[in-house]
Amino acid sequence: SVDCSFSRGVCDWKQDVDDDFDWNPADRDRGDGYYMAVPAFVGHKNDMGRLKLLLTDLKPKSSYCLIFSYRLAGEKVGKLRVFLANKKTAPVWEESKGKDEKWRTGKIEIFQGAETTNSVTFESERGKGKTGEIGVDNVILTSGLCPED
Repeated sequence: SVDCSFSRGVCDWKQDVDDDFDWNPADRDRGDGYYMAVPAFVGHKNDMGRLKLLLTDLKPKSSYCLIFSYRLAGEKVGKLRVFLANKKTAPVWEESKGKDEKWRTGKIEIFQGAETTNSVTFESERGKGKTGEIGVDNVILTSGLCPED
């Protein structure tokens, strides 16, 4: 498995230059490293911020599981979506409200068929809320199918 977390990961993360705002590092509560976040007060309603994970070495005709921690804290904070590069039109994962401020785990299966997925994009869409944040952390890529809960 490949550790793509932000503090000590080995992966190549890029901010999208054509979006409305950047994701920023935020300190973890426990003090060990940081995660990437978009505070609720950044930008205007429906503005987008995209953070792209470049995947260069995925083997064709195999499957992978992308596991990540995410948090949508605050009322009407917005949406978090995940896109795979070869399926640009529709998100493969989307969450629009947190039941509370806890961190949750997201899982996405990446099947490498005839086309290879060479990037995964985390997109944050600004909501109406003025407090809270959208956060992503602990991004891990493992080979094989995602484990059942």
